[in-house]
Amino acid sequence: MGKLILAVVCSAAFLGACTSAEMSSTNESANRNTNATAQVSPTATTPERGIAPRHDDTAWVMAVAHDGMTEVELGKFAATKAQNPDVKRFAQRMVTDHTKANDELKRLATAKNITLPAMSTDELKATKDRLSKLTGADFDREYMSMMVAGHDKAVAAFQDQSANGSDPELKAFATRTLPTLLEHQTLAKEIQAKLK
Repeated sequence: MGKLILAVVCSAAFLGACTSAEMSSTNESANRNTNATAQVSPTATTPERGIAPRHDDTAWVMAVAHDGMTEVELGKFAATKAQNPDVKRFAQRMVTDHTKANDELKRLATAKNITLPAMSTDELKATKDRLSKLTGADFDREYMSMMVAGHDKAVAAFQDQSANGSDPELKAFATRTLPTLLEHQTLAKEIQAKLK
């Protein structure tokens, strides 16, 4: 009976040692994984926390830069071709405001080593060709329709970046620019309603 008790005690001690060694090995592995995660490049993670970003800041920069350049080019075109004085003023404001925002975004992108896309000349040409076929009130209505749709998209993109962006500077840029875009959106809808 004593030998049986001794055997049980030895077995329990042996199993306890194995379990402790396994747990120690598991903890070391978890620590290595945590350290590896924390050392991932800043573009892949949020540096302070070592976790994957909630939002793809680079993709956002590329998309809004492209849209901003398009707004400026179409604004220049509409400022000369529009008939309605409100549409002309709106188009000129698009050139002024979006050039300013584009320049600020360009500076931020350069500081973050993000190469901005070139203006898609084919896409812009296709849009201008479509608008060129229209004159007078038809042109004004189509341009303002495009501006309403474009600013609905822009406002949603900037609201998302402002709330969910991972990069603090890009997030701040989105937050600063958003009121101007909301103003553009409201103005575009008001002008569009008058043209109907």
